[in-house]
Amino acid sequence: MRGAPTSSAVALVGMEDTVFVLFGCTLFAAALFVYVFYQPGEVDAGEEKTRHMYLQERKDATYENLRDLNFEYKAGKLSEQDYSVQRASLEDEAAAILAEMESIEKARALVRHGTRRAGVRTNGGRA
Repeated sequence: MRGAPTSSAVALVGMEDTVFVLFGCTLFAAALFVYVFYQPGEVDAGEEKTRHMYLQERKDATYENLRDLNFEYKAGKLSEQDYSVQRASLEDEAAAILAEMESIEKARALVRHGTRRAGVRTNGGRA
């Protein structure tokens, strides 16, 4: 009976397996934690969008939606009433976007041309 393992030997082998599995799980959890939360020193960020750039993208999308709406109406996929309601909504959105873009452009023009100097009047330039 020399080849038969004793209960203490079986328990020792089972304990070694448990320690190995726990070590593997801990190593995996640490690697996962580093992978998820590690932030490199230099993050490659895209260009910052101005409000005007954002509005330009919205305007383009709105115009594209209007073209699609016209196509679907001509293809017979929309009723006259649905077409009218959706078109009015898109046109209102486009008008609001264009108005805001215009106000931004006017503000930029004022900044570009500078403000009037103190003491200078528009009636001949005398203070």
